[in-house]
Amino acid sequence: MPDSAIGASLPRLEDARLLTGGGCYSDDFTLPGQAYAWVVRSPYPHVRIVAVDTSLARAMPGVLLVLTGADVMADGLKPVPHIPAAMSPPDIKLPNTDGSPHRVVRPDVLAIETACFVGEPVAFVVAETLAIAKDAAEAVQVDYAELPPLADVVVESLVGDPAGTQAAFAQARHVVKLRTEIQRVTGVPMEPRAALGHFDAGSGRYTLYAGGGAIVRPKKEIAIILGIEPEQVRVIAKEVGGNFGTRNFFYPEFALVCWAARRIGRPVKWTCERHEAFLSDYAGRDFLIESELALDADGSFLGLRATSTSNLGAYTASFVPLTKGTQLMTSLYRMPAMARARGVLTNTPSTAPYRSAGRPEAMFVIERLIDLAARAHGFDRIALRRRNLITTTPHTNAFGVTYDSGDYVSTFDEILKLADWSGFAGRQAETAARGLRRGIGLGGYVESQSGAPAERAEVTVLPEGAVEIVIGTLSSGQGHATSFAQLASEWLGVPADKVRLVTDDSDRVSVGGGSHSGRSIRLASTTIHQASLGIIAQGRKLAAQLLEAAEADIVFAEGRFTIAGTDRGIGLLALAAERGPIADQADVESRVGSYPYGWHVCEVEVDAETGMARIDRYTTIDDVGRAVNPLILHGQTHGGIAQGAGQALMERCFYATDGQLLSGSFMDYAMPHADDFPPFTTALSEVPSKNHPLGFRGGGEGGITPALGVIINAVVDALADLGVTHIDMPASPERVWRAIQEAQA
Repeated sequence: MPDSAIGASLPRLEDARLLTGGGCYSDDFTLPGQAYAWVVRSPYPHVRIVAVDTSLARAMPGVLLVLTGADVMADGLKPVPHIPAAMSPPDIKLPNTDGSPHRVVRPDVLAIETACFVGEPVAFVVAETLAIAKDAAEAVQVDYAELPPLADVVVESLVGDPAGTQAAFAQARHVVKLRTEIQRVTGVPMEPRAALGHFDAGSGRYTLYAGGGAIVRPKKEIAIILGIEPEQVRVIAKEVGGNFGTRNFFYPEFALVCWAARRIGRPVKWTCERHEAFLSDYAGRDFLIESELALDADGSFLGLRATSTSNLGAYTASFVPLTKGTQLMTSLYRMPAMARARGVLTNTPSTAPYRSAGRPEAMFVIERLIDLAARAHGFDRIALRRRNLITTTPHTNAFGVTYDSGDYVSTFDEILKLADWSGFAGRQAETAARGLRRGIGLGGYVESQSGAPAERAEVTVLPEGAVEIVIGTLSSGQGHATSFAQLASEWLGVPADKVRLVTDDSDRVSVGGGSHSGRSIRLASTTIHQASLGIIAQGRKLAAQLLEAAEADIVFAEGRFTIAGTDRGIGLLALAAERGPIADQADVESRVGSYPYGWHVCEVEVDAETGMARIDRYTTIDDVGRAVNPLILHGQTHGGIAQGAGQALMERCFYATDGQLLSGSFMDYAMPHADDFPPFTTALSEVPSKNHPLGFRGGGEGGITPALGVIINAVVDALADLGVTHIDMPASPERVWRAIQEAQA
């Protein structure tokens, strides 16, 4: 290891195992005698379930069980216990303007009286083989009666500074407006969901094998749904083949396989097929935002006002994207603001936090407004942003959110150099010589990271020469096995490859909120550091006894206890081998926010004849407070850029007016590929966070947070002289071509 493990670009320790087939994903779990399940899903967006006839399906050879909403009622299963409101104090509240509580609508694991979206589970068929289960599902007869579409408002809030904002608009010299749809997307993780349930009649315990965002939370949720004690549930998850937030929430199938396993006395396995995932996975984004930016004659921002409407889907899984997007609408800029925040139910799958929930939507709006103002009223894009940047921190924005620290001006200067902004004209001329149009876009961002507040790390130095960390932040590809090992290596002085994580079994992990909202490294570092200090204190006592010296004379450095002023000593690993395990644990409850920030610049080439837009250059600088592993952070940024580009240029969940999903496969839902991207230029800034005892901010969401606005800014810039002022996402070839034609007309 280098002198300091924190800050080293250590290649990921887990990659060799994963790349050689040593991983265990959700569908890899198999138990002797397991049966197979298939879900009967509603083919209609909003219907009353008049009757369900399962007699033909139950009579088929090999069918073991058919469960319906009537069985849910008979067995007393509770609805999925979603808690939609943001739970941490750093996040603002969205009180309804009429003083009423938010309406919370939770789904049952199988629809009982109504089905509210295409793909909602109506029956659960279990059979000896998957083929039999599918055939039996076809034999389940459901009588549906059509209902009118949902359009219920469950959140209606007004926040910010209405009086100050309205006064600002009254004296404005310029006002620019933007009405835009931030389209619905889905997570499309590499591995679709899967779940295997087991019930042990002797102990009365259920075991769920399923990868997701965590293991402690689903343990509690299964217990609530089945009406049992949490101690009767065990959750095991190894690798998770992609998450992005859409797998952090509870899915009905998790409870269904456990419930069915008890009913038939055998393990029950269900594996999601890709078309089911498109129909039933939690979705992301889906906002309609109407916004206005007021400026004076010199370009100072006087105020921002917006109405942000979040399509929550059929059930209230989460208000978090609406909350976080609202509270950050002013981004890195100084101005009063007011926002009307609305949450609406519709006959679609529920939306939930999707990588950087709410923040990309807000950054898209403010950065598009700034470019619109610059273009419409003759301001320079760079000067306009520089004039209105926050210059000192801490800074409390118009919605009461306090950014603890940051150097927004210096990172702004740095991104312009790094992206060679001044050399754009030459590149533009070269592109024009090839018959294409080049545009450049930029944008800044700030995040608000919070997440589940409780975390625990149990650290043990084992006699066999290893350090074990039991912690409740399950990785879905973030590199925890490496970065967490670097933390222990830094503070305990052991090689990183001697550290192993235990995150996969709720019988070992008792506390933990999982990976979301950039919380993993922030909470893991605090708890691992505290536990490491406890181990060092214990080790000093043991070393003093072994070396026959006073404890006060024992010093610890680079993994070794020595008598001060001598070379007599013993290593930490050797001490555990001599005296047995040395262990300590630490808990944290963190209810402060983290505010990463940064700037991105994108250059695109656009073919005006076909509307095809291609990213040619992409440059970023992201501030993470302190970088534990820059190599991993750059990889996270690369992935975030690709995700943002997917939404900006091609991805969209498209529903017909009758509620049918028309983008239910990869034939209809476009995804970016490796050859859609150039090499990225990414840099890190490290201004330590004042909100974190070790200075860390989360680093996994910076790549996507500004990407939507930055990419669309670049596409519009390429077409500005043709009269194009805005293109809604996704900026597909058809949309770009149509925008050109309409502008020319």
